[in-house]
Amino acid sequence: MENLNINENSHIKNSGRVWSGVIIVVIGLAFLLDNIGFDIPNWIISWSNFLIVLGLFIGARRNFRGIGWLILVLIGAYNTLDNMGLDFDFSKYALGAGLVIVGGFLIFRPKNSFKDGGLFGRRKNDKLDSTTFGYDKTANNNDIIDVMAVFGGSHQTVYSKNFQGGDITAVFGGADIVMTQADFPETVSLDVTAVFGGIKLIVPPNWAIKSNVTALFGSVEDKRAHTMPISEMQKTLILNGTALFGGIEIKSF
Repeated sequence: MENLNINENSHIKNSGRVWSGVIIVVIGLAFLLDNIGFDIPNWIISWSNFLIVLGLFIGARRNFRGIGWLILVLIGAYNTLDNMGLDFDFSKYALGAGLVIVGGFLIFRPKNSFKDGGLFGRRKNDKLDSTTFGYDKTANNNDIIDVMAVFGGSHQTVYSKNFQGGDITAVFGGADIVMTQADFPETVSLDVTAVFGGIKLIVPPNWAIKSNVTALFGSVEDKRAHTMPISEMQKTLILNGTALFGGIEIKSF
């Protein structure tokens, strides 16, 4: 089980870097071809297409659970189609089509996707399928966190004494997670994604932080006082993920 967990966490970390790299390559190629002189329409290099890519990026990272990624894709698609200058008035049908797509997604989404969740994900620390992140199958509802803040904020406190990690995503929003009451045997992994948003993790001062986060025009900052010797830190929190035009901050009370 332990080797399986390590392999799963390694896969999550590598897939996050791959997706981040793909986004950078696509954006870079678009600007490069435009500067070389290729006739690239203005609507291709636009914020609306960035929202589409961002939505697909978040959806792929979360196995397309929740609905936040779909909202970003729909907003981006509407603006892209509107900017293409087609002889068609999309505004007449955008709201109706969007509601049909969202409603259809809610009806036909897989049964194991965010049960009893809110518009952009879960409202509480509901249990995830343990095969998704490689967590212990005996973890209960409070052992795994899954937070998604899109154009909004989320504040949660973890009380689990068998904390198994989880997934935190902040897109144009913020997520504050208090883990001072949490505990785990030795090492736990947390997948974090901050895109034009911020994630604040409040942890005990005796936790060691190992960051595998890819920061792209973003930052990961440990603002704790570090008064405790590293040799006395018996808990290690491993952060995997991406900070794209966003920030991840680690603090203690």
